[in-house]
Amino acid sequence: MNAIVDTASPSPLVLVREDLRDFAGYRSARSDRMRGDVWLNANESPWPNLSDRDGVLRRYPDPQPQVLCDALATLYGCAPEQLLVGRGSDECIDVLVRAICRPGGDAIIVNTPTFGMYAVNARLHGTRIVDIPLRERDGEWRCDFNAVTEAALTQGVRLVFLCSPGNPTGALLPQGEIIALAQRLQSRALVVVDEAYIEFADAPSATRLIDTQRNIVVLRTLSKAHALAGARIGSVIADAQLIEVLRRCQAPYPLPAACVDEALRALAPHAALQTRTRIAQVRGERDRLVQQLAGSPGIRRAYPSHGNFVLVRFDDAQAALERLLAAGVVVRDMRATPGLEDALRISLGTPEQNALVASILHGGTA
Repeated sequence: MNAIVDTASPSPLVLVREDLRDFAGYRSARSDRMRGDVWLNANESPWPNLSDRDGVLRRYPDPQPQVLCDALATLYGCAPEQLLVGRGSDECIDVLVRAICRPGGDAIIVNTPTFGMYAVNARLHGTRIVDIPLRERDGEWRCDFNAVTEAALTQGVRLVFLCSPGNPTGALLPQGEIIALAQRLQSRALVVVDEAYIEFADAPSATRLIDTQRNIVVLRTLSKAHALAGARIGSVIADAQLIEVLRRCQAPYPLPAACVDEALRALAPHAALQTRTRIAQVRGERDRLVQQLAGSPGIRRAYPSHGNFVLVRFDDAQAALERLLAAGVVVRDMRATPGLEDALRISLGTPEQNALVASILHGGTA
């Protein structure tokens, strides 16, 4: 792999679909920054719904609320113009595939086992999927970066999706390998680092790499550590020129006003301490659960994790699943995933819930 360079890499705009580089997109009524007291430009109702106590829901929301973008940019350590907010990371993935990959021609790379939405969005957009599976060795999951590079350079790949920490593996990817990969693929592909679980890891964000390696893209979300899964707030962080293109490819009005308000409350300074406390508790519970399960009969391996979940292999995953369900505990069945035919993924709950899981899987009862 190449060494890290000190100068900025070429603009990623060369990777945007040629037919979308000058695409203006849909210009909504909120796209024009006009001032006025009587708003009659969006065919909205002049009267609020009876359930709309504040009278704001009759209006279309700001497509990219500046106050939220500023708050997220501060949280993630980037400039506001480097950030696009969407309906969770799912929409951010969709917009990237839509803007970068030509249907029927280009491809993406995934590393299974990984988050399934990369492949789902590629299929929906008529984009080929190249799988370079993760390698498991001595209880650790590793990405074959050399194989990823080779496939990207020879198979028409425009997007490389790297999940770090990985879902469902919980494994972190080395940032030195990520930036070396991006250097080798500059002007050839975007390297997309999905950091949905990075708050639970003792590791820096790849956001810091974007200024010098402009074909790196980072995905973040408020669904996990910030406990806002129902609000559907995700972000794509990238070179400002690329963000401007992605904004034009996004559907209008992606963020409901009520969800924006909830996000701003969750990001307020007084809420930061609660968030840090919650993250620290999840980390402690995670490590404790891994230790407890590692010595339980019928468990082949409980993998160390940098996320808010633990991947576990069983001698009899079906029996383990049935014991959990009998006690009212629902976990994620991973057995349909190639290579994980004996595995379940267990999200961290409260200390009491985690103790119940450990008891059930150690042979106890509910």
